[in-house]
Amino acid sequence: MVQFDAKCGDCLTTRELMTLYETATVVSNSLDLVASLEKALLILKNRLHLEKCVIHTLGEDSLLTVYAGIDFSKHQKELATYKLGEGVTGYAAESKEPVVIENLHNDMMFLNKSGNRDQNAISYIAVPMLVDQEVIGVLGANITKTTAINFESTIRVLTILSSIFAQSIRSHDINLKEKERLKELKLYYKMEWDSKVHNFGDIIGESPKMKMVYNVVERIAESNVTVLVRGETGTGKELVAAAIHKRSKRRDEPFVKLNCAAITDTLIESELFGHEKGAFTDAKDARKGRFELADGGTLFLDEIGDISSSAQVKLLRVLQEREFERVGGSKTIKVNVRLVAATNRNLEEMVKNGTFREDLYYRLNVIPIDLPALCERGDDIPLLVNFFLQKSMSNHKKRVVITDEAMDILCQYTWPGNVRELENTVERIVLMGSEDGITADEMLLLLPAFNQKLMCQRRIMSEEE
Repeated sequence: MVQFDAKCGDCLTTRELMTLYETATVVSNSLDLVASLEKALLILKNRLHLEKCVIHTLGEDSLLTVYAGIDFSKHQKELATYKLGEGVTGYAAESKEPVVIENLHNDMMFLNKSGNRDQNAISYIAVPMLVDQEVIGVLGANITKTTAINFESTIRVLTILSSIFAQSIRSHDINLKEKERLKELKLYYKMEWDSKVHNFGDIIGESPKMKMVYNVVERIAESNVTVLVRGETGTGKELVAAAIHKRSKRRDEPFVKLNCAAITDTLIESELFGHEKGAFTDAKDARKGRFELADGGTLFLDEIGDISSSAQVKLLRVLQEREFERVGGSKTIKVNVRLVAATNRNLEEMVKNGTFREDLYYRLNVIPIDLPALCERGDDIPLLVNFFLQKSMSNHKKRVVITDEAMDILCQYTWPGNVRELENTVERIVLMGSEDGITADEMLLLLPAFNQKLMCQRRIMSEEE
């Protein structure tokens, strides 16, 4: 085995220049990088008569695997995997210098894991592919009796090409990661920032209690403090979390959501922290969790009171250390995430019962925001009705009028399902109503629970009479 200094050498010949030009052109003009690299390697074979040309890339697991190659079967490519320092390929990557096996038939450094023997081959050259002194991979080729240039010239050409290939692979990887990031964010980053009403998106309300909520949001939005939003189901906890994110310094970063109650105990940790390939039966590929997806932005965890005990421990660690490991992984991942949690449960009671960790409770409850039930919001109901009415009429391409008597019925109802129930009711009104105006009696038919209550009251009054 011989190491060479690739800086020395004579001027490039016309053959070498044409080879470099053709390979660089092929690599730069193709969208399929692997295919274009294999075309470039084929040019090396045809122009310079180099055989078994192959590109290994270095992965996060510190293994060198075949990225592109010619005259290798699929199985041979899978076999040709090297650790750093293993064989001539691993040694070239580790030393960051070109390495030559002068006689590959009797040199122990030439491991030939692929089993792809070439009887005409004399020597083997492995050249590290570097970007800013970082190893991207290794470019290797066999020298045969018919190779058109000598050792030094071959090393010089391969060294130049290794730099071109390394830059192409690095740019391609960066581009792929960015596309993957955008694709992943697209699944979760669907919030529409409508600031027409109170500059608080879809949060509608003028009641004193809602104004108190707006005031707290404005005060704490730009900080990184953890927020716990509390309130009954359907009061708009997610909208408050979105409003906090929109007003924070993280507004241009992702807003990622997870409903903890909708995920089983066995999958909650995978959803939060991600998993590695093979971590469990259905883990066919590695996957990022919500914390990784929200890095730099805000993570909204709804129904936080429903997470399992083991997930509570890991969540506490992330809040304390800002780091975690994926399920089935050992690599520590650091994240910068602002957490907004929400619940409709009594966490204090759960802490007393031992079903929710006390230390996690205090970590979450730094800034509590209590959302009032709809029945506590006074004159907000007509505002909400009109907002949802316009939205629903636009969606269904239909015009409906709600009479004053019908609006009174809506204002008298207690709305146990809060704003969500009101929105669904208004949509039902649009589907069932007409331009002539929906009457009080028709409204009672659309509110069966309220209608039942009124009938009960009337029956009691009748019996008393």
